[in-house]
Amino acid sequence: MADSNVLDAPRTVVVIGGGQAAGWIVRTLRKEGFDGRLVMIADEIHLPYERPPLSKAVLSGDADISTVRLVDHDAFASLVEAWQPECAASIDREARVVRTASGREVHYDRLVIATGGAARRLPDALVKTSHLAYLRTLDDAVALGTRMRESHGKRLLMIGGGWIGLEVAATARKLGVDVTVIEGASRLCARSVPEAVSAFLLRLHRDSGVDVRLNASLVSLDDHAGGVRAHLADGSTLDANFAVAGIGLNPHTALAEHAGLDVNDGIVVDEFGATSDACVFACGDVANHPNAWLKRRVRLESWANAQNQAIATARAVLGVRAPYAEIPWFWSDQFDVNLQILGDIAPGYTHVVRGDLEARRASLFFFDGDALRGVIAINAARDLKVAKKWMSQGRAVDLAALADTAKALA
Repeated sequence: MADSNVLDAPRTVVVIGGGQAAGWIVRTLRKEGFDGRLVMIADEIHLPYERPPLSKAVLSGDADISTVRLVDHDAFASLVEAWQPECAASIDREARVVRTASGREVHYDRLVIATGGAARRLPDALVKTSHLAYLRTLDDAVALGTRMRESHGKRLLMIGGGWIGLEVAATARKLGVDVTVIEGASRLCARSVPEAVSAFLLRLHRDSGVDVRLNASLVSLDDHAGGVRAHLADGSTLDANFAVAGIGLNPHTALAEHAGLDVNDGIVVDEFGATSDACVFACGDVANHPNAWLKRRVRLESWANAQNQAIATARAVLGVRAPYAEIPWFWSDQFDVNLQILGDIAPGYTHVVRGDLEARRASLFFFDGDALRGVIAINAARDLKVAKKWMSQGRAVDLAALADTAKALA
């Protein structure tokens, strides 16, 4: 990464993106005393908001923009010059100018790219229906939630058994919608949890009335009787009133690529959020950064990373260079279960179970030799909090004590 220590203090900062990471860049710059021109270019009309509620409270109708946005309209207007809805079309790094699709231009001393990503789409060749939705934005969630609440007793086909798919399925069941989940892999959330937790999630959803089909390869999705019909590779079909696909995220890197920045599964940044251009930074879902805890590069899609990496990056923009080195943390709420993941859950690690998975209250502690490297806590937030302290301190852990639920962790 380029050395940004030689740069003068910025007078104009431009932020491309309008999500949670962009919102925290804006908030932090002002909190840290930046009093120059601050411009945010975002293609959504909404002020920056948090995404985790979209698949839960917004979808169910229990939350809306007023409860999920980072700051209210009047307060945000005092922080930033917001160009919304507007789309950044190009970055001229030599002139330090961002141009928009409508022809506007703005010069920057520092640029922060916080463009996030878009829901990964099913191949066009598979989709032959208009009754298919994706969930990424607030408008997506509002539209889908309205349809769900009007569809009591009807059937949803959820394509994808990852975190978004399972959260949408859980919310739909709470609204009285029948749900079938199809997952191409042999187990749920296979890329992020071990077999025992995949099996737990499968039991949780089946016990709650979700029809889960594993090893289910989708061949086509067609219009049928006012809804959709899914054709699977084994020759079977599934009918539903509508379908939702939750099959991952594609980071918005095209703008950075066209500007000649280094891109490799996201925009490549250093531990301060700086790209290969010392005047350009990136953070959030779109940024690939070196994670000190994982000891490897990673692009994280999580609420905690979007907020905390943005805070560290904003400070670096102003010359306060403190490495972003947080232990990765993620959570998911499904039915009556809060599941949290902290650290690294690698396939070769041994693990100790504390509690009872069948009772929906347990923690799994993952070790690389004697070192505690990760935790999955199921309705056991306190265990995770204590484990985070241990992991931050590099503390040795008594394995026998972990499994003894009669004694509180400390």
